[in-house]
Amino acid sequence: MLQSEEDPARFVLYEAYVDEAAAAAHKETDHYLRWRERVADWMAEPRRGVRYRGLLPETGA
Repeated sequence: MLQSEEDPARFVLYEAYVDEAAAAAHKETDHYLRWRERVADWMAEPRRGVRYRGLLPETGA
């Protein structure tokens, strides 16, 4: 989790997965589904996924 230095009330939660299948499987877990429901009202704007390519550590791909 990252906190903005300019706006301490703004946070970014980031997660990394080995592949698309792992990310999709995570979104089906009970703890993720409970979390998503629990935090829905906390969001100042709708959640959105932003994709990045991982560079480090290298995965050998």
